[in-house]
Amino acid sequence: MSLHESQQIERQSLISDTAAGERACPVCSRESKEDFVSMSDLDTDIRGLLIANAADKDGFDEVCERCVRIFSRAKEQIVADAAVQKDGSHVLSTPLRLDADERFTGKGVTIAFLDSGFYPHVDLTSPRNRIVAYRSLLDTDGKLDSLFQPDVASWHGMMTSVVAAGNGSLSNGFYRGLAPDSDVVLVKLARTGRITDEDIQIGLEWVLDNREKYGIRVVNISAGGDDEQSYLTDPLSQIVEDCTRAGIVVVCAVGNAGHLPNHPVVPPASAPSCIAVGGLDDNNSLDRARRGMYRSSYGPTVDGLQKPEVIAPSIWVPAPILPNTPTAQQAALLKQLDAAADADLHSIIEQNEGVDAELDAAADRPVHSIRQIITLKIRRENVITKHYKYVDGTSFSAPIVSSLVAQMLEANPSLSPQEVKSILIKTAERLPHYEVDRQGWGVIDPRRAVEAALTFV
Repeated sequence: MSLHESQQIERQSLISDTAAGERACPVCSRESKEDFVSMSDLDTDIRGLLIANAADKDGFDEVCERCVRIFSRAKEQIVADAAVQKDGSHVLSTPLRLDADERFTGKGVTIAFLDSGFYPHVDLTSPRNRIVAYRSLLDTDGKLDSLFQPDVASWHGMMTSVVAAGNGSLSNGFYRGLAPDSDVVLVKLARTGRITDEDIQIGLEWVLDNREKYGIRVVNISAGGDDEQSYLTDPLSQIVEDCTRAGIVVVCAVGNAGHLPNHPVVPPASAPSCIAVGGLDDNNSLDRARRGMYRSSYGPTVDGLQKPEVIAPSIWVPAPILPNTPTAQQAALLKQLDAAADADLHSIIEQNEGVDAELDAAADRPVHSIRQIITLKIRRENVITKHYKYVDGTSFSAPIVSSLVAQMLEANPSLSPQEVKSILIKTAERLPHYEVDRQGWGVIDPRRAVEAALTFV
């Protein structure tokens, strides 16, 4: 299938493209084709989770079977490992909020990540080290040593790789990616600051040269180049096309400049064959009625191409905290204080002097005042647990799509990059009331995409 044909593919008319019907689930807002289940027939824990995740906390007597299945499947992990608040709310995991197909985990598929730095997080290395290769383009010999060296730039690549391929080992598997069994190749492009077109180009050339050695099928680029350019003359865009021709699916973050007047899409996301990913704001909910757009960049590009092709969660995305950093110390202290008895708050703050200046300054305040500060700081710092926080940006929507691609390739290894892109477009769901330019073909649907991959001929 040619690029032109894939962009002109007909989409099935979906419920999300029309007004809601009379009988929609109060939790997910879907017009369910399945039976509804009475809330009185469910156990207390499941009822509590469903009510906490419903737009209307009261006044409904039944929910769709799909929501019951999703929360029944995740109940034990939510109760044990998610940051459950007093009202029962919590940050949802990526597989849960997207209703991913758990039969496929990216096994046998290698994803390469191009970023400013990385860290061998335990979610990638335990119980099996799935980092099959590391290359730092800053070192002539590409030594592995720099992967373990502290670097302020390491957090971004660590987060993008774990969002896609992490197994959630520090949350009993709850905050995992869609492809927790995939292998990863980490390519460090720069130390700090702006990543240039040339940096990304060199990284892609290395991936292209080593694709057979490491079995690379997908490359994730959560970085943008310099300026808007035509793919006809841009060397970076040309290497993206070379990767696609070689059988590598190139997934790019479209950028976070949707609030700017020209909302530019720059290489490599502007390359024709890549899958450019924009941002969805699902409000940390399964309720499709609460879905909105993130401030992601959008086209048309200077060549008149539709970008992004699809959108995925770009906010409330669970990601690991870089270990052995001040941020990790602060998160651990905040969660310790949040769980501590009132009588222990002052002594805990004194024992951890220097970790957080605001808490140090509040050490002599009454308990209720300290509790307010703790609650505000947990929210302000986006802390979920001492190991995870939630992040935002299309840098994190791109690896979600990369992990879905890994699931699709596990389901059907014969898929070409063009076929993968076609399936993602065909199975996406457009958001009503938002411009097509901003969302492309709409929100990814992992379950439908994997089913389509299985049956693709």
